[in-house]
Amino acid sequence: MTDDSTPHGRAETFRSAFDGAAFELSIDTEASAVETLKVAPDNDAATASTAALTSGSAAGHKSSTEVLPTFSEQLAEQLGGVRGVLESSIPIAVFIIVNFWSLRAAMIVSIASALLIAVIRLLHRQTIRHAVNGVFGVAIGVAFAWKTGSAKDFYLPGIILSAVYGLAMIASVLVRRPLVGWIWSLLIAGGSTRWQQQPPMVRLFSRLTLLWAGTYLVKVGIQTWLFGNTGAHDPGTALGIARLALGYPPYALLLALTVWSVRRLTASDPSLADAS
Repeated sequence: MTDDSTPHGRAETFRSAFDGAAFELSIDTEASAVETLKVAPDNDAATASTAALTSGSAAGHKSSTEVLPTFSEQLAEQLGGVRGVLESSIPIAVFIIVNFWSLRAAMIVSIASALLIAVIRLLHRQTIRHAVNGVFGVAIGVAFAWKTGSAKDFYLPGIILSAVYGLAMIASVLVRRPLVGWIWSLLIAGGSTRWQQQPPMVRLFSRLTLLWAGTYLVKVGIQTWLFGNTGAHDPGTALGIARLALGYPPYALLLALTVWSVRRLTASDPSLADAS
């Protein structure tokens, strides 16, 4: 800060720097008025600031125009595509076939096939989510069958798990926290739970959850009947076929109906788009 003598009295000059631009401000302290304001932008800083603004604008434009996955892409992602469906079915199919000759061999070959699928995906640097799920599912079934020595017990954990799913879904609707809504948040909506603040979305997810629950419980009823009518030394072929038929096909239909229903609702009421 410097002092100068002027006709109006003493003046004070202030200098500052902001984002590379030098500001010079002369103030007549006696008249309490601003005399001059000079701005001398730094060319390099101005260029950098312009570049930053341009970059930020481009990033914002890119974010706002980002294309959402299509219905078929979302469905394929959750099912793992055709390959995911086939790979999840291979260990069970192997168990059914090999079990005609030996239960122990069937257990060993089925778990080995599930592990092999996971290793192949890992070597190719592909997602192993579906393969790992398959390994755990087969391993639990093998543990049951190994302990009891009965092939039909290979399918018992799946029946129990389906019953738990069905009952948990019904309970979630009763407390107004439909599980299908949470599944939607985790698998499709990127973790967003804004649907909870939208009554139409809550009602839709509640109806869908009851539909999912009913499907699971019907599946449990069919498999329980087959389980009860299968002897301890029976290879359990009917249970294996039911496991395959009541696995991915109903799941794919339920998932497709869920995605379609949510998209239909949000299309009819654009204000709900952010909640989905």
